[in-house]
Amino acid sequence: MFTGIITDIGTVVAVEQRGDLRVTIATAYDTAGIALGASIACSGVCLTVVDKEVGSFAVDVSGETLRHSAAAQWTVGARLNLERALKVGDELGGHIVTGHVDAVGHVAGVDREGGSTKLTVVAPAAVAPYIAAKGSVGLSGVSLTVNGVATAPDGGVRFDLNIIPHTAEWTTFGGLEVGDAVNIEIDVLARYLGRMREVLTS
Repeated sequence: MFTGIITDIGTVVAVEQRGDLRVTIATAYDTAGIALGASIACSGVCLTVVDKEVGSFAVDVSGETLRHSAAAQWTVGARLNLERALKVGDELGGHIVTGHVDAVGHVAGVDREGGSTKLTVVAPAAVAPYIAAKGSVGLSGVSLTVNGVATAPDGGVRFDLNIIPHTAEWTTFGGLEVGDAVNIEIDVLARYLGRMREVLTS
């Protein structure tokens, strides 16, 4: 489990196909304190540490993960929002994030609004019922509040978020551009309520 509060920005420094994709990520974390087998969220994807050196750790990215996450984040030079797993007793500063990507969305707008940035994202119809104004959403691992929601002509969803300067500085969002892909994780409560409704009405 995670909270969506980013604690480091990592950089992909090596990618190697070994059946699964072995991705090595440079980090400011003290890797001596990271156990092999530990979970780290990498731009919203929960991955297992399989190797480490001073200043970097490696993860294996399965075909399933590659199919359901933003492809550009698994390339050398990509910057990733990193968060280590939540410990019992830690402050829950964002919302409960599982590290399971529900859809890939795309940035449709990046507009200055006061000192902040209004970010507009479009997402597929599969997650449209789970995006609600003033609700929580995980966007590339970052816990954010949805400001406004509109149904897109194709049945998808278009939603707006406010990125304050602190968030832009301490995540990869400061460099987002129109067209960039982002990993979306819907609120875990909404996911289970949606499944319950599906079962009860079938």
